[in-house]
Amino acid sequence: MKFGVLYSYWGNEWKCDYIETAGKIHKAGFDIMEVGAGHLLEMSELQLRELKNTCDELGLQITANIGPSKDKDVASPDPAVRQAGITYLTDIMKNMAKIGAKKIVGVMYTYWPNDFSDPDKDAIWNRGVESMRKMAETAEELDIEMCLEVVNRFETHILNTCEEGIRFCREVGSPNVKLLLDTFHMNIEEDNIAEAVRSAGNYLGELHAGEGNRRLPGQGSLPWREIGKALRETGYEGGVVMEPFVKMGGQVGKDIKVWRDLSKGADEERLSSELAESLVFLKNSFCM
Repeated sequence: MKFGVLYSYWGNEWKCDYIETAGKIHKAGFDIMEVGAGHLLEMSELQLRELKNTCDELGLQITANIGPSKDKDVASPDPAVRQAGITYLTDIMKNMAKIGAKKIVGVMYTYWPNDFSDPDKDAIWNRGVESMRKMAETAEELDIEMCLEVVNRFETHILNTCEEGIRFCREVGSPNVKLLLDTFHMNIEEDNIAEAVRSAGNYLGELHAGEGNRRLPGQGSLPWREIGKALRETGYEGGVVMEPFVKMGGQVGKDIKVWRDLSKGADEERLSSELAESLVFLKNSFCM
């Protein structure tokens, strides 16, 4: 298994200095930096090369994370909006190929966060499958995995459980379309997190690791050793990416609903120290 962390850990906005952040992630002992997928379309060719070269020098893999906005909803009833979403995600994958990134994860089958204005789950599901099939063609051409995130009922009503995610992937029918399971969301929706991981089997493309309180693994109550045992039993060798959200304020705090300081006043040095400690904890739980 390879271990990573989402770029936004040290801040409360969906942005960062990626060169500086890559250094901090490497120093903490990680193998993967998960970037904001949309940022790759905002970067110049020079900036993309700098990001690739920096991560190559540090030995960091790059993965990309996305929650498309409603105007780029690939499951929209409006064909123009669906096409805008397909074009957007396809263009992201083309820039991913330029930096050697092989995995894009997130709620790519609709938009995030959902406002639940359309209750017709079946229709959204079917349009999402159709759009994913089109995008999967690009993913296959570029050797990129699209890992669909299963999230809790308060953020979408389409894929809430691993069982639903597997069924969706089967309907898409591409080897490059897999699942992103997230322990935070699973803690809300699954009867048993470890059993859900086992059921995912080869459909599991990435695991997001975070406590039910949104803090780092080891700072809550989730059954990490049981989850690790399930991963080993299925032969999982993919990425385990921490996705903690501990700082109030900013767009991150608003989107993730961080209404109190979960960092307990930690400065950047302490945040980095706790991140490194959590990595040791997670490796001990998953690899032993």
